[in-house]
Amino acid sequence: MFSLPLHCILTALAGLLLTTSSPWANANEWPTHTLRLVVGFPAGSSPDLTARALAEPLGRALGQTVIVENKVGAGGNIAADAVAKATDGHTLGLMINGNMTVARILNPKLPYDPLKDLAPVSLIGTAPLLLAVPQSAPGQTPAQWLAEARQSGQQLSYGSPGVGTVAHLGMELLKTRTGLNPVHVPYPGNPQIINAMMGGQIQLALLPPAMALTQVRAGKLKAIGMTSTGRSTLAPDVPSLSESGVKNYQLEIWNAVAAPAAMPAAHIQKLSAAVSDIVRSPDMRQRLFTQGWQVVGSSPEGLKNRIEADTQSLGDIVRKQNIQIN
Repeated sequence: MFSLPLHCILTALAGLLLTTSSPWANANEWPTHTLRLVVGFPAGSSPDLTARALAEPLGRALGQTVIVENKVGAGGNIAADAVAKATDGHTLGLMINGNMTVARILNPKLPYDPLKDLAPVSLIGTAPLLLAVPQSAPGQTPAQWLAEARQSGQQLSYGSPGVGTVAHLGMELLKTRTGLNPVHVPYPGNPQIINAMMGGQIQLALLPPAMALTQVRAGKLKAIGMTSTGRSTLAPDVPSLSESGVKNYQLEIWNAVAAPAAMPAAHIQKLSAAVSDIVRSPDMRQRLFTQGWQVVGSSPEGLKNRIEADTQSLGDIVRKQNIQIN
């Protein structure tokens, strides 16, 4: 009877064990079980709504259930760190600009490096922000409100979803363009910011247009202007801030899917193709438009290029305004 030496048998068994225990199955077979889509903001926030819209069709496309998991805090960086450090092979992240660009510039001690520890999968959509104020704020036009705010001498405060988020950096940039000097008040997410503004705790905020316009049309908030260069297709009835005399001011938020950098390139390409196809489909495009997104969808390389461009432009704001996370 033919027999193998004991050391050969042990080597073969070790290789088999390593293969079966590895989270990185062959791309044709992956994913092998439920995927987590981690979001850094609370239920009802814009990133959360996008993640929940994406989860079910993505699960169908990949043949496995996708569950949304909220890990709230630090402007989304707690969730981003969890994704960067995931080793199960089935963890993804629904990210916003800041988590994938300037997070490490803001905080050199951040436990993850967005450019090294996260793998770009696909850009989902982009949107300008809307500068909103309470309905009781003075002025009937954006230009009038800006003039009143400059002349009032009142100490204003603004809300954002956290230090380093685009809403925070955008407001810091707005200070340099308008002469206003409002105090920053961070909140867990945009729903809390809207409630605080309607309750009189803060006087202005840059908000995702879909969330803000719901309250504007209900007569609870006032729209001052969009951070787009011209009228946005998301709200063509709202002027841009540039129309109201705020020069050289343009800003976009975006959301994207990312994975741990350790994920194999074949898996990334499979994910990217699935996400891009889903968000570009007519039904999902309309659903995301209703949520306030101009759908993009992209290759990993396309998202990587956007990350690099935003790291430069948003990083300039961080450096010029000397913004740091303590």
